[in-house]
Amino acid sequence: MADLPAQAAQQVLRQLDRAFDNWWNPEHPAGPPIFKKRSNRLTLPLPGQAVKVRTLNHKWADVWLPKLGWIRFRLSRPLGGPARNVTVSRDGLGWHVAFGVATGAKPAPPNGLPGCGVDFGVACSAFVSTEMKPRLMPATLTPGERRRLLGLERRKARQIHWARRHNRGRYSKRVRRTIDQIAKLRARQARRRADFTHKLTTDLAKSHGWVGIEDLRVKHLTATAAGTGEQPGRNVKQKAGLNRGILDNAPAERRSQLAYKAASFGSELRLVLPAGTSQTCAACGIRDPASRPGCGRVFACTSCGQQAHADANAAKVIELIAAGQAVDSTRSRPHKTARPSSRMREPSERRVSAAPGNLPPEGGRGCQGVFGSSQRLVMSGLEIHGENRHCFTRDDQKYVCRS
Repeated sequence: MADLPAQAAQQVLRQLDRAFDNWWNPEHPAGPPIFKKRSNRLTLPLPGQAVKVRTLNHKWADVWLPKLGWIRFRLSRPLGGPARNVTVSRDGLGWHVAFGVATGAKPAPPNGLPGCGVDFGVACSAFVSTEMKPRLMPATLTPGERRRLLGLERRKARQIHWARRHNRGRYSKRVRRTIDQIAKLRARQARRRADFTHKLTTDLAKSHGWVGIEDLRVKHLTATAAGTGEQPGRNVKQKAGLNRGILDNAPAERRSQLAYKAASFGSELRLVLPAGTSQTCAACGIRDPASRPGCGRVFACTSCGQQAHADANAAKVIELIAAGQAVDSTRSRPHKTARPSSRMREPSERRVSAAPGNLPPEGGRGCQGVFGSSQRLVMSGLEIHGENRHCFTRDDQKYVCRS
């Protein structure tokens, strides 16, 4: 602990205190704090008062860190304001420094552009309702990199098996080197995925007045199908491959980026209930599971006979639903009762009230009424107490989620 700057330890305690406050806040969706794994990326948080930054030119700058002195880093973008906090981190590609800057930016006025609906998927990364072709995410790893990653994973398995049998489970330097090589490929893959995600969300928020997407629950979509010993699951490998494809497209990260970018470009993010969007015809509004035979890319309406790309039809359905949404309403999260203010012990009693059920569309379970007013959902970015937050309301219940 003597080698660690005192400000870093203080920041860790502040983060732990904030984590417990969020857990005990009935209006916050955060769960209990958990310990980080040893394999997680190394981070060192510092307050803005403990560091100094000086710019050398438009490419390079120096940062002064406690007990380390001046360190040069690549200035990937202008800071744009005074640094409030600094985080030094290390991943498979090296050391990085991130600055939390107070820019004082306010939400932009509405841009007045037309809206669109976007259908996120696996085969088609994103299909915009106003476009004729889908937007496909490039492969995050080349064929050579995939072969190398597979070889490194197998080598790691052999080395760990040998360490457990002959070295009492202690990792050698060769195992550490193999793990670092795998982390380097994974970090490169994550960077390429993040690059596509940022370009996609920036273009959507800048080019449209509002963007409608499905209110997906990614945790439920990617649940395992392994089952239990008494009741084993079916098609486990196929479901695992589908889960990897869903997570590789990062739908939750796209939604998070659209939430704060929409406010910056004068746009609006609207969330739509995902039930039935892939089985509903955008031309006549009739919902029929037979219109989407199998898992193909063709949508053939059994009522009006329209045929179109399945993702293009779903994007248009999302646009039609989002176009009739009311402002400041969305599906709420389960309400949690207030927890005691003591931070030294876990609450003795936990009670969670039932979540409001999803309202069926107008007209019951029939084919009609798919675009009813019960599916009017929207999420808008607000400026509350100087912090960027998102306000969610439904049925006289208000929820505020910190971003």
